[in-house]
Amino acid sequence: MRKSTWILLIALLPLAAEAQSSYNNEDGKKIEKGKLENKDYWPEIHGTIRSKYEYQTTMKAGRFEVRNARISVTGNVLPIVAYKAEIDLSDEGNIKMLDAYTRLFPVKGMTVTAGQMRVPFTIDAHRSPHQQYFANRSFIAKQVGNVRDVGVTLGYTFPTDIPITVEGGLYNGSGLTNQKEWHKEVNYSAKAQFFPVKGLNLTMSVQSIQPQEVRVQSYDIGAYYEFGHFHVESEYLYKQYSDNAFRDVQAVNTFINYDLPLKKVFNKMSFLLRYDMMTDQSDAKTTDKETGALIVTDYKRQRLTGGITFSLSKAFRTDLRLNYEKYFYAKNSIAKESERDKVVVELMMRF
Repeated sequence: MRKSTWILLIALLPLAAEAQSSYNNEDGKKIEKGKLENKDYWPEIHGTIRSKYEYQTTMKAGRFEVRNARISVTGNVLPIVAYKAEIDLSDEGNIKMLDAYTRLFPVKGMTVTAGQMRVPFTIDAHRSPHQQYFANRSFIAKQVGNVRDVGVTLGYTFPTDIPITVEGGLYNGSGLTNQKEWHKEVNYSAKAQFFPVKGLNLTMSVQSIQPQEVRVQSYDIGAYYEFGHFHVESEYLYKQYSDNAFRDVQAVNTFINYDLPLKKVFNKMSFLLRYDMMTDQSDAKTTDKETGALIVTDYKRQRLTGGITFSLSKAFRTDLRLNYEKYFYAKNSIAKESERDKVVVELMMRF
């Protein structure tokens, strides 16, 4: 697997010079032409490398890690037919296939995406690693609302004075590795985004999946506002389990970011502060061996994160992220080794 992957990447390297076209086709987009020219068939190659060092203050221990080494190939075979394939060569040391889909643009404002993808749900969980504000993702983005699956998604942007975008789709509901399973139940996710004024985004989303015997229904509402050098964001997620199989889950993510433009060495310096929390959660699969009841797989906790980001170029291209995370656990909660107080230094590069 590793050998064939590297051979494929080496074969694609000569195309890298052509990858940075004016279309900026990172996720698959429509090309406004009646017919493609020869150069339009060249795929774009993009990638993200995140290298980090973490020092855990309670254990007094540290570690180096390549958190991501993602490579993606996007392009078009027709003006209205695009594709994307993305693989992570080092997701904490593991190789993972992330995106593999075809995207159609049948009519103006509409998209049809079929394959393996991140489902339309929440604000923060939909950010790629190079678009994150902090070195480590929020609880909503990592534990509570992070879902990639195989299926089909329809999207439509309404031609109204106030921009409105809706997305919705049907999926297996069993993740990326169990694609051979047959499903009788319907698993879906839907998301609506409103942009009432410049810089303001309002997002609502709903999701219903059934990993095994228990159905999980999730609701999310969030907003962000960008003005001046500020980005302010807040999001709330509520999750229910069918037949009261597990207590309801709540999660919150809220943060503020201020960009200070610089003239020498760094393009800008960003100051960030985040508060996020989650209550006890079950993955709806892991059960007690004796009772058969769902058990806690992520314990209730709160976190404060402060950080400074130095950007060597325009935003989200080459960032040096310095974060400190302070955790607060309930009395009977069990803290995982990776979810304790720590200092994080991360270098993120996007090409």
